[in-house]
Amino acid sequence: MSRAPRALRLTGLLASTVLLTATAAACGSDSDSAADSDTKASQDSAAAGAFPVTLAHKFGSTTVKSEPRRIVTVGLTDQDAVLALGKVPVGTTEWLGGYKGAIGPWARKDLGGAKAPTVLKDSGTGPQVERIAALKPDLILAVYGGLTKAQYESLSKFAPVVAQPKEFNDYGVPWQQQTEEIGKALGKSAEAKKLVAGVEDKFAAAKKEHPEFAGATGVVATPYEGTFVFGSQDPRSRLLSDLGFGLPKDLDKVIGDEFGANISKERLDLLDQDAALWIAPDTTSSVKKLHADKIYGDLDVAKQGREVFVKETSDYGNAVSLSTVLSIPYVLDRLVPQLAAAVDGKPATKVENPAS
Repeated sequence: MSRAPRALRLTGLLASTVLLTATAAACGSDSDSAADSDTKASQDSAAAGAFPVTLAHKFGSTTVKSEPRRIVTVGLTDQDAVLALGKVPVGTTEWLGGYKGAIGPWARKDLGGAKAPTVLKDSGTGPQVERIAALKPDLILAVYGGLTKAQYESLSKFAPVVAQPKEFNDYGVPWQQQTEEIGKALGKSAEAKKLVAGVEDKFAAAKKEHPEFAGATGVVATPYEGTFVFGSQDPRSRLLSDLGFGLPKDLDKVIGDEFGANISKERLDLLDQDAALWIAPDTTSSVKKLHADKIYGDLDVAKQGREVFVKETSDYGNAVSLSTVLSIPYVLDRLVPQLAAAVDGKPATKVENPAS
């Protein structure tokens, strides 16, 4: 798939506080340990009760018979949902590059002190089957992916494989369903639903603060081999629609049954929306090059400064491209103020780039 997405107060009570804490710890250590053990046992029992579980996907269905412990993510963003649900994959598939274990900064706290996953490559020929097999997985996740039937069957020879859902384009599963599907596979459905609800609350808060988003239209594009526009099923476009923006009416008709496609100069009108979110190589020369194009430069979206530019290889750009349950809160903190500036109806308003 093309990419064409941070004081301790000293008081006179310190000594007594330490003493009280130490005393309480000494007196309560046995019961606390017992409580911790009971909690862990309860969690393990709950997870065990979730299996076997069967998940439908593009190539049929897969049954996970017991709680997985050695998880490999072939789906390009699936690792974030796994980490958010308290598991650490033994292997991840690199897409963006530059991150140890393919774990972005928005997800590192969820890695904790665990060893970073082994990073696998997919140069366009499919998963590295032999390297995946060497990791001895008991579950392979390819939810945000584009496995072929042959690749699915090959991987299924040594572990259960949860492939991409059939009701969406390849690489088109919404982050909500991605999280919940992975939650089912890990025996953590309730936790997954809670995670999804938490992020959806952030979208709701942003929409409440910016009611102007509901009446606006937006589009996501990148200057990849010309002009590449992302379709309604792509996670990047869903960032806009989840914030209340409408997408161009004939967007999917133009790009076809794909997550996105290059468009001709005759269809650059698709970009003339209330806001255009550009995922670009940089936020300086890329802007100048785009504006130098007479057709695009004459569009109101360009002339009136209704554009948001995100550097594709920055942490922010990578988080936008991933659009996962962990990366989205990181994105919203940066994207919402930019979109608000873009659609405020004042061409003089500059859309500022975030500090980081």
